[in-house]
Amino acid sequence: MEGGTPPVRKVMVVADASRESAGALQYALSHVVVDKDELILIHVENPNSWKIPLITSFLRRPSLTSSSATTSAAAALSSSSSSSAASSEGAQQQQQGDQVDFLEEMKRVCEIAQPKVRVRTSKVQIMESTNKAAAILSQTEVLGVDLLVIGQRRSLSNVLLGRPGMPLMGIKTVDTAEYLIENSKCTCVGVLRKGQNAGYLLNTKTHRNFWLLA
Repeated sequence: MEGGTPPVRKVMVVADASRESAGALQYALSHVVVDKDELILIHVENPNSWKIPLITSFLRRPSLTSSSATTSAAAALSSSSSSSAASSEGAQQQQQGDQVDFLEEMKRVCEIAQPKVRVRTSKVQIMESTNKAAAILSQTEVLGVDLLVIGQRRSLSNVLLGRPGMPLMGIKTVDTAEYLIENSKCTCVGVLRKGQNAGYLLNTKTHRNFWLLA
């Protein structure tokens, strides 16, 4: 409405400890959310699944100035997520302790990068037989999400699934990002980060392999 207050958007980012998730969050912080938006970090956890190393070490860096908060926080996130896990027993114990505060640590980075954006977390536990994508779709509807962002890994299956008109039914293993892109009621953006300064490759239901410079 002209002269009125624009509606608050709800942006959801699928958060985990992968490099792909870090790239998606960096994209959301630097190119998607604006003041007054609500950013929801959702983490879907299967208690029986293998746990990958967390990406919380970057949060212990001493300072992030307000003028470069978005770039610095997001770059640190991406850089830290691609580093190898510590091999010592003490480091492994520290990582296990960090598991408890994983989403809260990511939330703090977002608040530093975008102080005028409301950030909240959502943690969903699923059983082995439950589909991760279905759980995320359910949360987007329950929370009234306007835009869903998920990190994407480029692979042959992604290319095949990403072709217009390619049916998803009957495929034994469906990529979570591709399933969400095709079936989410709200717009879903799959984000593939191409190096530290090479930008992003974006996929939506209507646009494929859209190149966005960093």
